[in-house]
Amino acid sequence: MTFSICVREEYEDESCDEQRRFGVAVTTRLPAVGTLCPFASENGAVATQSLVNVELGRKGIRYLDDGLAVEDALPALLHADDGADQRQLHGVDAEGTFAFSGEECKGWYGHASGENYTVAGNLLTGEAVVEATARAYEERASEEPTGRGDDEDAPLAERLVDALAAGHAEGGDKREDLYVQSAALLVERTEDREMEPYYDDLRVDATETPVEDLRETYELAREGYEMAVERYEEAYEADELDGGEADEPGAGEGDGE
Repeated sequence: MTFSICVREEYEDESCDEQRRFGVAVTTRLPAVGTLCPFASENGAVATQSLVNVELGRKGIRYLDDGLAVEDALPALLHADDGADQRQLHGVDAEGTFAFSGEECKGWYGHASGENYTVAGNLLTGEAVVEATARAYEERASEEPTGRGDDEDAPLAERLVDALAAGHAEGGDKREDLYVQSAALLVERTEDREMEPYYDDLRVDATETPVEDLRETYELAREGYEMAVERYEEAYEADELDGGEADEPGAGEGDGE
């Protein structure tokens, strides 16, 4: 199931309170990877792949939400999984990282870890795919100022797409006969925001150009979010102050969906 990246970042919100964001992105030469591999919450990010066991991702995030450390939660799940030798499982939580590649995964396979990220892949053209993905994330992360929030700088979602693009450019998934591909990204944060970005949960389920299409989807989603903020923010905030339940910016405004 190709390659993925999980990330943890710390930042300050507009009130100068310390916050965290967690992100995961993945691409493969099969359709609908976003339904199987990436999982995230305000407590961490997990990717399950190779011979996929979706429960490793679902339970992994549940364990992190229950307060288990990623270095304890994911190994415990693998220990109880009879197919662990065919799995790849990796992720991050508020303090640590964990990455595992079973010895029966299909080559090239492997993983890498940094201070606040993990990358893993299988059925790749080579180790350079994982290395390029990690390097691209590190380089973009080092460019980010220590300023506040997500939106003044390049959002994590954008930088996750850049990391996938770097790995894809190195060859990515080696199964060139499988032309139907997919990609997905998911970002969660500890910050309670009045308007959640539309571009933090995106999927391209069936295409021949997954990373390019994911980038275009991200760019359109961010543009749409910015347009919605400009048009509906005052009405949305007023509704919140009045005790209303504004599920979507512009609800009841007369020109929504």
